[in-house]
Amino acid sequence: EGLACGLVKNLSLMFYGGVGSPSEPLIEFMINRGMEVVEEYQPLRYPHATKIFVNGVWCGVHSNPKHLVSQVLDTQRKSYLQYEVSLVRDIRDREFKVFSDAGRVMRPVFTVQQEDDHESGIAKGALVLTKDLVNKLAKEQAEPPEDPSMKIGWEGLIRAGTIEYLDAEEEETAMICMTPEDLDLYRMQKAGYVVDDDNTDDPNRRLKTKTNPTTHMYTQGEI
Repeated sequence: EGLACGLVKNLSLMFYGGVGSPSEPLIEFMINRGMEVVEEYQPLRYPHATKIFVNGVWCGVHSNPKHLVSQVLDTQRKSYLQYEVSLVRDIRDREFKVFSDAGRVMRPVFTVQQEDDHESGIAKGALVLTKDLVNKLAKEQAEPPEDPSMKIGWEGLIRAGTIEYLDAEEEETAMICMTPEDLDLYRMQKAGYVVDDDNTDDPNRRLKTKTNPTTHMYTQGEI
C-alpha cells in the first residue's frame, strides 16, 4: 500500500455507506419552518436569502438560515431525522445543502455541544458523550443486560446524539478537534486562562496541537 498503509483497514472498520432515505419529508419539514419554495421566490424582495438544496436540487430559500440549520440539526441529533442525512451550510456562498441520497461514504465522530443545554447540564463546547454514559457502557460490557432492548451499544450512542456521521461534503465545513484534551485547552484559552506549554526534555512526550486563535468553535471530535 505504500504511503496509504493502514487507511484501507481504518476505512473498512469505521466507514458507513449511506443507503438513502426519501427527501420529501425533509422538504416538508423545512417548508413548515419558514422555507419559501423556489417557485414563489422573489429575488428583489429577499436579495440576501440563503438557497436551500436537497440532493443537488434547488428547493427554496430561507431568510434566517442559522435558525433553520440549528432546528434541522437538533431534530437529527434527537433521532427524529435519519442520522445518515448530511447537512452542509456554506455561509460565504449563502447555501444550505442537504443530502439524503445513497452511496455516500461516511465516518463517525463525537458530537460537540453547540449551545448550553440546561436539561442535560452539558456546557457549550463540551462533548455530548458524558462520563455517566461511558460508565454505563463499561458496566454493560462487564454485565450484559438480560433484555437486549435495554442495551445501549453503538445504536444507543447514535440515538443519544453523542455520535454522528460525516461525509466528505460535511467535513469541508466542520471544525474537528483531535482529542478531548484539545477541546478542554481550547475552552480554557477562550475563557482567558494561560495554558503553559510542556517544555520537559522527555523525548517521548506527546506534542500537543496548537490552538488556532481564529477558530470560532469546534463542531466535532475525532474518535
